[in-house]
Amino acid sequence: MYEFDVQDMTCGGCAASVTRAVQRIDAAARVDVDLAAKKIKVESSRTLDEVRGAIAGAGFPVTGAR
Repeated sequence: MYEFDVQDMTCGGCAASVTRAVQRIDAAARVDVDLAAKKIKVESSRTLDEVRGAIAGAGFPVTGAR
């Protein structure tokens, strides 16, 4: 499981956009968004860099990843 810090998320629409972006590259991915903490947890078969790229490509720069 990967965890990302994404400071630009502010609303449910942001959470939905991030979720769609990740599931576009891995339809089976589990995405858990915590808007208050500005964190995303992703369980995916894709690499950390691929998932980070999908999130950034949706307009949400990742400031930290584990």
